[in-house]
Amino acid sequence: MTEIVIWVVKVVVVWGALLTTAAIMSLAERKVSAWMQYRYGPNRVGPFGVLQPVADGIKFIMKEELVPAGANRLLFRIAPALSAAPAMLAVAVIPFGYTAVIAGHEITLSVADLDIGILYILALGGLGVYGVILGGWASNSKYSLLGGLRASAQMISYELTLMLSIMAVVLMAGSLDLRQIIEGQRAFLDWNIFYQPLAFVLFTIAMFAETNRHPFDFAECEPELVGGFHTEYSSMRFALFFLGEYCAMTVMAALNTTLFWGGPSVPFWPDAPWYVGVVAFIVKTSFFLFLFIWVRWTLPRLRFDQLMRLGWQALLPLALANVMVTGAVIALTAN
Repeated sequence: MTEIVIWVVKVVVVWGALLTTAAIMSLAERKVSAWMQYRYGPNRVGPFGVLQPVADGIKFIMKEELVPAGANRLLFRIAPALSAAPAMLAVAVIPFGYTAVIAGHEITLSVADLDIGILYILALGGLGVYGVILGGWASNSKYSLLGGLRASAQMISYELTLMLSIMAVVLMAGSLDLRQIIEGQRAFLDWNIFYQPLAFVLFTIAMFAETNRHPFDFAECEPELVGGFHTEYSSMRFALFFLGEYCAMTVMAALNTTLFWGGPSVPFWPDAPWYVGVVAFIVKTSFFLFLFIWVRWTLPRLRFDQLMRLGWQALLPLALANVMVTGAVIALTAN
């Protein structure tokens, strides 16, 4: 009974934190862009505009929901949930810390402790694009359909690079278990960023493409496709697409921290208390969330042909070469 209670508490805390982070990111997106452009940003709802996400949520709930004529009503309605669900499920295997002892109980700081956590995340990550594709097709709009097609091509191109960059870390750790990966990075100089800098760069670029974020946001490229795959959506289904995007950004930022930056490891303090480790994990993840916003308001959007060329002719060969060199070094040092 105690184990069930602990598991329920972890579920509530982790998913509550994920949804709260998504709401905060919707505010940070506008606040940071305003700061970079010398504007005020949201400043009317609550102190300094901090309650703007609440106002946005109420507005979306109150809006009328429209379904275009000729749309596939079933797929049109379930597509936003299919887009948001994978990221919300993937967060279950992210270890936010090592092991905590609370009230005499030893607790692993993740919702699920899977031996194949990497495969679980990659499998769910591949499902996220289906919501975008189905939303675009079911809308009965040429702009939405083009957005969905772009998203599918983009996912195929960059998921290979993403997998290969992760594979290099898996080869070094000798495990698909995220918990073992962070255990191998307890010491500051054992962080994978020092051993796999190229894999880190490739993963970071690919995570922008996988989450359809600028400069790779071709699925919703406004100058060309109005709003892309979500052009015809309104009300809470429109909001659900963006909730899924921010949840995916959070999961990718947390995964980057886990794979390359020691997860909850504190520099030069390998035996830090578990709660300090959790704070360190949050700080590292917050940096990558800020990076998402920083890049959006700094870099111009690429052309779609440039996106494909970069993925297939530059990133993929580099990722393959990195895996081959990593495997060769491991084999030579083992002998």
